[in-house]
Amino acid sequence: MEAQRPSNNAMNPLPLTPLRAIRGVVCLIVLVLTAFMMLVYFGVVGAVFVRIFSIPYGRRVTSVFFGAWIALWPVLFEKINGTKVIFSGETVPTGERILLISNHRTEVDWMYLWDLALRKGQQGYIKYILKSSLMKLPVFGWSFHILEFISVERKWEIDEPNMRQMLSTLNDPQDSLWLALFPEGTDFTEQKCIQELRGSLDAVYDVTIGYKPSSPTFFDNASGVNPSEVHMHVRRIPLDNIPSSEDEVSTWLMNTFHLKDQLLSDFHSQGHFPHEGTEGDLSTLKCLVNFMAVIIATGTCTYLTLFSSIWFKIYVSSVCAYLTAATYFNIRPLPIVSLLKGFFNYKSS
Repeated sequence: MEAQRPSNNAMNPLPLTPLRAIRGVVCLIVLVLTAFMMLVYFGVVGAVFVRIFSIPYGRRVTSVFFGAWIALWPVLFEKINGTKVIFSGETVPTGERILLISNHRTEVDWMYLWDLALRKGQQGYIKYILKSSLMKLPVFGWSFHILEFISVERKWEIDEPNMRQMLSTLNDPQDSLWLALFPEGTDFTEQKCIQELRGSLDAVYDVTIGYKPSSPTFFDNASGVNPSEVHMHVRRIPLDNIPSSEDEVSTWLMNTFHLKDQLLSDFHSQGHFPHEGTEGDLSTLKCLVNFMAVIIATGTCTYLTLFSSIWFKIYVSSVCAYLTAATYFNIRPLPIVSLLKGFFNYKSS
């Protein structure tokens, strides 16, 4: 018989003391600085210089460098803040190309999917469909572009060209892919996404996230005041169980979210999801090694930028100008071979 646990009402967030607020600001400064240096010195290597020869290899290089940076967030949550992340339900096998459908009750839901991805070595391959306004965030917007996140306006007539173009580049079964969606009820964007990728996915995973003592804000996470526990329930949905017509997919999404609402209701009353313990804790040693590697790389790049040759400053300025334009106009370089084929096909037509 399962032991009874205290409900969420028996727990309260920690007070935001000046010390915790300072720690939160310091953590954010470190994360922004590391993101900037990883972008400028390493991100463009895979996203531009390797990509012009091979898109798959460009993505792999990008996933290595940015995977190291993304891994800092679970370290902040679980090792520094001491947040317990508890997984339940079914496990996600390593190596599957998957679509993740998650509830979206707070501004940080998407970040906790990194905790699951890190445990599977897929943190550099996870992509999100997110609001276009987030692409305008300083530094982070550039990161989202490099990582090929898909921005949407939630209006299909506006989103269709970009959505189809982006999804068409993610259809290669040899590329690793975790694509995360946050539909609330029915949404035409999510219906189209499922239909476009159906032939290249291994499965769809329904992820339901619950928090104790309450849903956190972004700064709650950075300062470590909330949450004390994050519970993630994973349910595998075989592709054969998902209907193909638009109307049926709409109904299926509604039913899926009715199930999630019931699961969350049971979580709030019982204090946990069923079948806990499907994933272990993160390795402290691996987290420490990754953290030190990123900090050393960031420190070295910062020194080169500020105190070394003026050519480093010119390089950094040039990359910033490129990232600003590429993110704003949603531009990604095509392989030289593809450009040459297109040129000669045009000349011969």
